[in-house]
Amino acid sequence: MNSLKKLIKKIIQIIFTFYAKSKCGQYVSFKAFGYTSLTRNTFLGKNVNFNGFKVLGKGKVSIADNFHSGKNCSVITQVHNYKGTKLPYDNTYIIKDTIIEENVWLGNNVTILGGVTLGEGAIVQAGSVVVKNVEPLAIVGGHPANAFGKRDEKHYYRLKKEKKFH
Repeated sequence: MNSLKKLIKKIIQIIFTFYAKSKCGQYVSFKAFGYTSLTRNTFLGKNVNFNGFKVLGKGKVSIADNFHSGKNCSVITQVHNYKGTKLPYDNTYIIKDTIIEENVWLGNNVTILGGVTLGEGAIVQAGSVVVKNVEPLAIVGGHPANAFGKRDEKHYYRLKKEKKFH
């Protein structure tokens, strides 16, 4: 029975990954462990791992190597144009690109708004809403997300040099 569960889990992962690959603009390698919705403006590095991830909007999303997301994370790259010709907004959109640098880790239920860059090695706490750039190696959380810690640089760069990636 245990081997059957593992087989079913593997088949589901293959299906989610195949579907996500058919939707994104470019990828090197990734795995999707939950429903993943990408756009043609999504560009992925290698060893990218999704556990339920959605890209919403027409903005470009670049995700570098060794990215990991928790469940139910999303990037929103467009908003209604509130500066337009109607109130509260018009029929056009404000579109902003998003960059996620290498070795970034998102907890569950993280939302990233367009125009944000998550710096290398950043960690985003579960349930956070990221509305501004995150410095490399920063640990952020909250709504809006703010830095409350930092990775140990020496330890981080040693593991990176030794190519010890999950």
